[in-house]
Amino acid sequence: MKKIALLSLLLLTHTLTFAQNSTVWNGKKCAVALTYDDALLVHLDNVIPVMDSLGLKGTFYLSGYFPGFVNYIPRWRSAAVNGHELANHTLFHPCAGDRPGREWVKPANDLSKYTVQRMTDEIRMTNILLKTLDGQSARTFAYPCGDTKIGDVDYYKSVEGDFVAARGTKSEMKPITEINFADIGSYAINGQSGEQMIDLVKKAQETNSLLVFLFHGVGGGHSLNVALAEHNKLVQYLKQHESDIWVAPFIEVAQYAKAHQSKHK
Repeated sequence: MKKIALLSLLLLTHTLTFAQNSTVWNGKKCAVALTYDDALLVHLDNVIPVMDSLGLKGTFYLSGYFPGFVNYIPRWRSAAVNGHELANHTLFHPCAGDRPGREWVKPANDLSKYTVQRMTDEIRMTNILLKTLDGQSARTFAYPCGDTKIGDVDYYKSVEGDFVAARGTKSEMKPITEINFADIGSYAINGQSGEQMIDLVKKAQETNSLLVFLFHGVGGGHSLNVALAEHNKLVQYLKQHESDIWVAPFIEVAQYAKAHQSKHK
């Protein structure tokens, strides 16, 4: 009898642990953050209206000098009022021009020619710029071109205290206990079908992970692009399965995961 009681207790403990782990993301099986880079007009025209119609909120990584930011400031402010996250993608989007395939990088915006101090100043200036739009102090960061270093120096370390988290470009999804807030992985989308993107979501559901999508063009607007109809298949799937999937701005997901990790240290 004692053995049966012990086995029953172990089974109950396992069941409770599994149930807790499988709903660890704000009561859902997984978390999905939809992120959009480079302040493109198609984000305002194609993405935000669809997301607002479904009650979903995304994260928009803005660079201060891009025409899609400069020419549509009131519309970005309205997006923030409607619950979307405006996030830091630096002032001038510098990328390392000394790498293969980076011939397109303008000398003035060549990260390999930057000092850490210059990058720090431009990142902090972007936070100030964004605060004038949404009044927020908490912010997240995304590495332009996924470049994390100037020479051999990890430049984010100098501003890490200014941010909740940073989004990188490594194609990976992690459970809540394994997230590195200085470089959260993401899946860059370029030409994938709705079904392929939904398969990623299903994997996140199965593994109780955080899945971050990284979009540029949506229905045009950038050489890295996804068809609007395919993007809409994804967001409609997310809406249809919101009982299992927590869809929230990147900053909210990161804050939640940070609190969870602190609580379970």
